Amino acid sequence: MNNIGDNYKILIVDDSELNRSILSDILADRFEIAEACDGLEAVNYLEQHATEVSLVILDLIMPVMDGLSVLEVMNKNNMIQNIPVIVISADQRAESVERAYKLGATDFIFRPFDSYMVYRRVQNTIMLYSKQKRLEELVTHQIYERSKNSRMLVSVLSHIVEFRNGESSSHCLNINTITEKLLNALLSRTNNYNIPRADVPIICTASSLHDIGKIAIPEAILNKPGKLTPEEFEIIKTHSLEGAKILNAVPFSKDEPLIRYAYEIARWHHERFDGRGYPDGLAGDRIPIAAQVVSIADVYDALTSERCYKAAYSHEQALNMIRNGECGHFNPLLMDCLEEIAPSLKEELGKEAALFEQSARDLNTIANEVFSNPDLSSSNRSLHLLETEREKFKFFWENTNEVFFEYNAETSVLSFSKRAAYLVDGGSMVVDPLKPGFLDDRFNSIVALTLDKILTLTSYEYTDFKDEVEWSGAIYRIEGRTVWDYEAEEPVMTSLYGYARRTEKTGATFQ
Repeated sequence: MNNIGDNYKILIVDDSELNRSILSDILADRFEIAEACDGLEAVNYLEQHATEVSLVILDLIMPVMDGLSVLEVMNKNNMIQNIPVIVISADQRAESVERAYKLGATDFIFRPFDSYMVYRRVQNTIMLYSKQKRLEELVTHQIYERSKNSRMLVSVLSHIVEFRNGESSSHCLNINTITEKLLNALLSRTNNYNIPRADVPIICTASSLHDIGKIAIPEAILNKPGKLTPEEFEIIKTHSLEGAKILNAVPFSKDEPLIRYAYEIARWHHERFDGRGYPDGLAGDRIPIAAQVVSIADVYDALTSERCYKAAYSHEQALNMIRNGECGHFNPLLMDCLEEIAPSLKEELGKEAALFEQSARDLNTIANEVFSNPDLSSSNRSLHLLETEREKFKFFWENTNEVFFEYNAETSVLSFSKRAAYLVDGGSMVVDPLKPGFLDDRFNSIVALTLDKILTLTSYEYTDFKDEVEWSGAIYRIEGRTVWDYEAEEPVMTSLYGYARRTEKTGATFQ
């Protein structure tokens, strides 16, 4: 027999102590065993130890909660995708067997059973799931590495908008979080909006670009501390169409889900359910549902955040203002979803989270897409995704007017967004900016001036950095994040990225 089992736990669920004892005797020399005497006890155990359980051996006919009900709970809680279930039962009725398989049972063994057959089927099932999990992790890692630039860049661009607009650095992260919670609540209530579960993370990413059009709004209006004049407010309102225009110019298929959702959100997230929003005066469900969801998320976070023109409202104040229609009218179904998520919303938004962290669920969705597409091999799919992300990166890198930079520690190259090349003598790239004597000879890069300091300020535990540097008569504020490889024996920094923004004139000016 293959020596498998050192790190595998099996949960045996049977109301007969004798049956549990026999199965434990067969398997205990190779596997760690846990037992449950009925379905309810099994469900309670799985809720607390799901990540520890490698396989469930399940009887069908039990008091309190039967085996089929256990399978239903495992489906509802998304456990069945990660924990294989072998049913061992004397119930040989075709309808029971069919129902068990439909609910996700991996195998079915009828009593009386042979001990060697039980052992072999348990071993083979665990080996199969272990190999599949390793394959998913491998593909997930590869796809994550290829998709990271796109997610990073979307987040950086959204933070450029936040910075110009005087918004907190957590605004887009909060919009992501609220959007995800609202969408999940909505999908649990209705299928009327035809949003695939796999599109939820795409919509959350697209939500980061909801205010991309504010790049086109004069900063003096964006950051005006007092009340806007009617003329200034009309200019602010143009950011919806400006954002749609920017996204419409992206040189990719308009059927690309990220582009399609980003366009809908940017253009229509200020529409209102009663038709009194802008820019097109859409009403009801003529407003795309992604834009409706982000609209509520944006209003809630705007109310609870401090801005240059107002103090932050409390969680309860913000909810009451939305309920009372002080911020416009929203879809009643989404209002119900907001009430559902409200108790946990304040706590969730208070948690610190990495801006570019991809959740395991999102990664598994991508991996499953690869495995479930019979017309596209994983290698071809990965290459296609890589090429798409490169094109997206190229487009934003070449068209942003802000100072966006990236330092690759492996190649020791510091590169700048194309239109920020005036900050680097002779191009948009600095090679080996940390070499001895570099700064003595060439004070030509605001980031190079502070790069060495950045590396001393950050670590694998504290990845964010902020600094100020004076360059050519102006004060620049620099913010960003370091990226680390945690798979080495000691974490190693692989790159850093961020942006620089002139905050105070002290002499020279730039156009």
